Amino acid sequence: MKISQPSQEFADTAQPQQVLARNGKTFYWASKFLGADQADRAAKLYLFCRYVDDLADGDLPDRQASLVAIRARLAGEDVATGAEVEAFMILAKQYNIPLSAAVELLDGMLLDQKPTALVNEAELVRYCHAVAGTVGLMMCRLLNCKEPRADSFAIDLGIAMQLTNISRDVLEDAKMDRRYLPASWANFSPQQIAQADDECQQQVALAISRLLDLSEQFYASAQLGIRLLPFRSRLSIAMALRVYRQIGWVLKRRKLVWWHGRVMVTTSEKVLLSLRSLADLRPKKVPPHETILHQHLDGLAGVQRR
Repeated sequence: MKISQPSQEFADTAQPQQVLARNGKTFYWASKFLGADQADRAAKLYLFCRYVDDLADGDLPDRQASLVAIRARLAGEDVATGAEVEAFMILAKQYNIPLSAAVELLDGMLLDQKPTALVNEAELVRYCHAVAGTVGLMMCRLLNCKEPRADSFAIDLGIAMQLTNISRDVLEDAKMDRRYLPASWANFSPQQIAQADDECQQQVALAISRLLDLSEQFYASAQLGIRLLPFRSRLSIAMALRVYRQIGWVLKRRKLVWWHGRVMVTTSEKVLLSLRSLADLRPKKVPPHETILHQHLDGLAGVQRR
């Protein structure tokens, strides 16, 4: 099967840094402190993730079939895919990236090919692991992390960031027929949320507040685990964590008016948060991972069995 191209920017896979700079400004900012080699690896991983995400969110008529083909290739089948996928396969082999994590990433993208209305917190956390916790796990390999315990904390960072994404993009997602807020928190249809009428504004805001509280648990865990990373990469990951976390705090500062659209972190805030990230480099004993954070994740990639 020939994989359709979701956008022109992926026609040249030799420029991952440009794609990162254009579409992942927070990660591009943080990657500047990784060093040239690790920054290049991170950009290549981002390029692959952006490729499948762009495909999943696009309007191509054969996008689901293309995602299925990519998943099959990652699972070891001999299926023709695009250059972006083959470049990732080379990267995965070179740095021992678990392809089970990439397969789960595609599973998450495939879930988004139908109207999304999550039921409860367990579904929410499992979805966040699929589309972002797996990325944290893969990133650990690219940073040459030799500490097995780091995987759990890396997954937490991915989940935390995805919870932040969901809180920021409630209105945009609803317009795409997606509601990631669990029905047990806010039982409105995506169409009702997209209309943003008075009936649902406050209840959805309360659900977003709950979402951000949940993200704080995962951010707090991930921040502890940063010290398990090689020293050279700690500052960059700490910066990405703090800047992304700030999105939720900006939302709260603006009284959770989600119907006004997404919020942004200013450049001056990024600079300040980057300076504060230096505190995360101080030597400190990392406690055991809080297994309760992964209570809904048994059997998924990188999750330690309890």
